Amino acid sequence: MREAKKRKVHSPEFKAKVGLEAVRGMKTINEIGQEYGVHPGQVGDWKKEILEQAKTLFEGKRGPKPMAAHQEPDLLYSEIGKLKVELDWLKKKSGMSLS
Repeated sequence: MREAKKRKVHSPEFKAKVGLEAVRGMKTINEIGQEYGVHPGQVGDWKKEILEQAKTLFEGKRGPKPMAAHQEPDLLYSEIGKLKVELDWLKKKSGMSLS
């Protein structure tokens, strides 16, 4: 009885390399598949995936999202409150006066 053939697991870097070569179009998908030992259909899938995902690379790259002006003071006051409670607790535990 023959042993079952195991599937190859390719790294994301390998997929990107092969897919980008297919996107460049310097060789046919069949040539690329032969060169890297990958089925031409898989090369085509990786190429298609790269082309579909390319538009998401530059979404949301306009710097940090501005925080609403009315939310910032609330966040700061809540942080001050937390720190004050921690400080009071530490003073109490260390035996220092709370004045």
